[in-house]
Amino acid sequence: MPSGLLRTAAREPAGPAAPSGGALAGVHYKWIALSNTTLGMLMATINSSVMLIALPDIFRGIGVNPLQPGNTGLLLWLLMGYLVVTAVLVVSFGRLGDMFGRVRMYNLGFAVFAAFSILLSLTWLHGTAAAWWLICMRIMQGVGGAMLMANSSAILTDAFPPSERGLALGLNQVAGIAGSFIGLVLGGLLGPLSWRYVFLVSVPFGVIGTIWSYRKLEERGIRKPARLDWAGNLTFAAGLIAILVGITYGIQPYGGHTMGWTSPFVLSLILGGLAVLAVFCVIETRVAEPMFHLRLFRIRPFTAGNMASLLSGLGRGGLMFTLIIWLQGIYLPIHGYGFSQTPLWAGIAMLPLTVGFLAAGPVSGWLSDRFGARPFATGGMVLAAASFVLLELLPIDFAYWQFALILLLNGIGMGLFASPNRAGIMNSLPPERRGVGAGMSATFQNSAMVLSIGIFFTLIILGLAASLPSALSHGLTAQGLPSADAARIAALPPVSIMFAALLGYNPVRTLLGPAISKLPASHAAYLTGHTFFPSLIAAPFEHGLSIAFDFAIVACLVAAAASLLRGGRYVHDIHAKTAHRPHREPQPVGAGRGLRPSDPEASEA
Repeated sequence: MPSGLLRTAAREPAGPAAPSGGALAGVHYKWIALSNTTLGMLMATINSSVMLIALPDIFRGIGVNPLQPGNTGLLLWLLMGYLVVTAVLVVSFGRLGDMFGRVRMYNLGFAVFAAFSILLSLTWLHGTAAAWWLICMRIMQGVGGAMLMANSSAILTDAFPPSERGLALGLNQVAGIAGSFIGLVLGGLLGPLSWRYVFLVSVPFGVIGTIWSYRKLEERGIRKPARLDWAGNLTFAAGLIAILVGITYGIQPYGGHTMGWTSPFVLSLILGGLAVLAVFCVIETRVAEPMFHLRLFRIRPFTAGNMASLLSGLGRGGLMFTLIIWLQGIYLPIHGYGFSQTPLWAGIAMLPLTVGFLAAGPVSGWLSDRFGARPFATGGMVLAAASFVLLELLPIDFAYWQFALILLLNGIGMGLFASPNRAGIMNSLPPERRGVGAGMSATFQNSAMVLSIGIFFTLIILGLAASLPSALSHGLTAQGLPSADAARIAALPPVSIMFAALLGYNPVRTLLGPAISKLPASHAAYLTGHTFFPSLIAAPFEHGLSIAFDFAIVACLVAAAASLLRGGRYVHDIHAKTAHRPHREPQPVGAGRGLRPSDPEASEA
C-alpha cells in the first residue's frame, strides 16, 4: 500500500462521512447502493461459474485437450484459481475498506474486474501458453472480485436502517448465489458462439458499474485509521493459499494412486498451511490493529452465522458440480443429446434451482427484518437437507419433473437460509468493523466452495475407482477390443473420466486412440455413440453420488443446528444505544454471568 495513501487515511477523521446531499441524500441513496452492489455481486459470482459450462469451448478455442495427461492441472487451475484468490483476499480488502473507505475499495474492484475481463478475451497465444495466460488473468480478475465481495455487504449495512437490512442484504446475497447458477446458462449460450464472449460479457457491466459507482456511491461508513497488519496479512494469505492449493492437487492422480492425498507435496502444503494459520492466530491476538478481528467471534450471532454459512456452502458448492456431471455425463446423452449440446442443456435443466433462490431469498430477508434470522435460516437448512435426501432416492435415469421439483425445493431452502443469515451476521457487527466482518464472512463462504470441490470430487472419484476399471474393461472387450488394449484403457485414472463427464466430452474416442481401427465399424460407432459411456459410468457414479449426498445432508443439518444456536434477533447499533456503550468492544459470551436471552452478546434478542 503506498505510503501516501496511509498518510491520507491517518488524516481522515474517524466517523461517518458527510453525505454529498442533493437527490442522493435520504431515501434515494439506499436504493442506488442496493442496485449497484447487487450488480457487482452478480457479475463477480457469474464469473465464478460461467467457465464451468464453457470450458470445452475454451479448450477447443485455444487448442488444448484437457483430458491428455498433464493437462488436468490446467483444467483445475482455470476452474479454481478465481475461487482461491477471492477466498484469500476478501478479509484483507474488507479491512482496507474499514481503514480507507469501503466505497473506495469497491470502486477500485469494479475497475480491476472490468480491465482483466478485457485481457482474458484478448489472448493471442495458443496451446498451453494460452491456458496459463487465462489462468493468470483469472487470478487477477479474482482480485477485483474480492474487492467487490468484501465491501458490498458493508456498504449496504451503512446505507440501510436496521429495519430494512434483511431485505437489502437478502437481495444482494441471493443475487450473488443465483449468479453462480445463471453463469451456467450464460456459459452454455456464449461458449458455442465464441469462447471469448464468455469473458467479454462482463465488460459492459463492469464499465457501467465502475462509472456508476464512482459517480453515485458515498462513503457513509465509519473509517478507523490504523496501520496495516502486514504480519497478519502475509501469514493468513500464505496459510490459506497453501491449504487450498493442497486441496487442488489432492484430487489429481499421484504416482500409482487414484488421487494425491498421500503425496508428500500435498501433505506438506496442507499441514504447513495449518501451521502457518496457527501462527496467524497468535499474531492476531498480539497486534494492536489486527486484520482478522478474532474478538468478533465472541458475538454469538456472528459466530453461529458464519459457521452455518461455511457448512451450507459445503453442501451447495458440491451440488453444482455433481449435478453437472450427472446431467452432462449420463442423463442427457442417454436421452439423445449430443455431447457438444449437453453443457447448454445442463444449465437449462438446473434453472429450477435458481428460481427457488430468487423466489425465497427476498421474502425471507424481508421477514427476517421483523422476526429475526433464526427461524428462516434454520428452517431453510432443514429443507435443503430434505431435498438432498430426495435427490439420493432418485434413480440415475430419472423423470425430469421429479428432478425439477427437488431442485426447486433445494433452491427455496437455500434461499430461505442465505438472506436472513447474511442479515444476521451484518446486523451483529459494530459499525467500524463491518468491512472486516463482511470480509471474514466472505472468506468462510468462498473457502467453502473450494473445500466442497475437494470433498465432493474425492467422494465421487472413490466411487468410480471402486468399480469403473472392471466395468470399462468388460464393456470394451465385449465389443471386440483386444484384452491388452482394454486393460490399458481401464487402468487410466478415474479423475480423467470424471472430468470428461464434467466437461460434456465423450472420452471413449480419445481413450481408444488408434485402437479404434481394430474394431468393426458398427462396434466403433456404438462405443463412441450416446449410450455406451453414460451406461458404463452410471452404476459407479451412482455409488459415489450417494456418498456425496450423505455428506451434504450432514453438512446442512449441522448448519441448521448452528443457526438455531444464534439466538433471537440482535442488532448491534440498537443494543449499543440501549446499553449506553456505543464504543464498547464485544465481550465474551456470558462473561461473569449466566447466559440469558436478554444479554446482547449472548443472543440476538
